Amino acid sequence: MKKPLIGMLAALLFAGATALAGAPGAAAAPLPTAPAAAGTETQDQGETLAQGQAQAQAAAVNFAGTVALSNCSGSLVRLPGSAANDPALVLSNGHCLETGFPGPGEVLVNRSSSRSFTLLNSTGGKAATLRATKVVYGTMTDTDVSIYQLNTTYASIQSRYGIAPLTIAASHPVQGTPIKVVSGYWKKIYSCSIDGFAYRLKEGSWTWKDSVRYTSSCNTIGGTSGSPVVDVNTGQVVAVNNTGNEDGQRCTDNNPCEVDPNGVVTVRQGINYAQETYGIPACFAAGNRLDLTLPGCTLPRP
Repeated sequence: MKKPLIGMLAALLFAGATALAGAPGAAAAPLPTAPAAAGTETQDQGETLAQGQAQAQAAAVNFAGTVALSNCSGSLVRLPGSAANDPALVLSNGHCLETGFPGPGEVLVNRSSSRSFTLLNSTGGKAATLRATKVVYGTMTDTDVSIYQLNTTYASIQSRYGIAPLTIAASHPVQGTPIKVVSGYWKKIYSCSIDGFAYRLKEGSWTWKDSVRYTSSCNTIGGTSGSPVVDVNTGQVVAVNNTGNEDGQRCTDNNPCEVDPNGVVTVRQGINYAQETYGIPACFAAGNRLDLTLPGCTLPRP
C-alpha cells in the first residue's frame, strides 16, 4: 500500500504539512443552496450541481477540492445526487484511517471522528481547515476506502472558500482513459492512463476486487494514498489511489500481485493501482446518508 508515511519519510511529513499554507481558495461557479428535498426537486438540484462541476473540472484538473491528511491524501467529494446543503464528504483510503488498518473482513460504519483536513485551492495553496464529525464508512475488504462526513455543507464551503467538491462517477471506468492522480499531501499531480483492471489484487492479508492498474508514468509514492483518480475527459473521480508493487515481491505488503479468475498470479514491479469508486453512490440515500441495504449497493457490510 502507499501507506501512511513512516521511517525515513517521517521528516518529510512535517515539511509536507507545513508547506500547505498558501493563497485563499480559487473562485468557482456558485452551487445551488436550497435545502435538499425529496422527489424531483432534489434530483434536479443534484443534476445541476453535477453538470456544473463536470464542466468546470473537465476544463483543467488541478488541486481544487483535494485535501491533505496528516499521513495521506484525499478529496472533498459529492455523489451524483448530492445537494448543496448536504453534509460534505471526504474520500480517502481505508488504510489511511487514524485508527489504523482495518483487518480483513472489518467494516467501520458511522464511527465518531474529529479528524482535520487541509483543503487546497487550484494552485495547491491552503484554502481552509475542515473537520470531520464521523467516519461514515471505512474498510480494506474488497476495496480500500474511507469516507468522512464533515461538520459543514458543500454550500458553506463554497461560499466561504470558493471551493467546490469533486463528483464521484457512477459508472465503471474505461480502459485507456487518460487520468490524473492528484495528491493533496505532496501537492503533485501524476498523469497517465488506465492500463487495465486486476480481477483480484492481493497484498499481504488483504484482497481487493476489480482494481484499476495504471500505465507506468503514474509512479505514485507513499503519502499519495487516498488521492482521487480523476478522468481527464469528465473531471469526475473514478478511483482512489492506494498501492503499488515496490520490490517485485509476490503478494506481500507493499508488493501486491494480480490474480486472474483462474488463479494465475502476475507480478508487475513498479506498477501502481487504485480502487474503483463507481459503486459508492449506490450506497447513499438522499442527504448523503449511507444505506448499505439499498438496491445495487455492493460495498461490504459489517
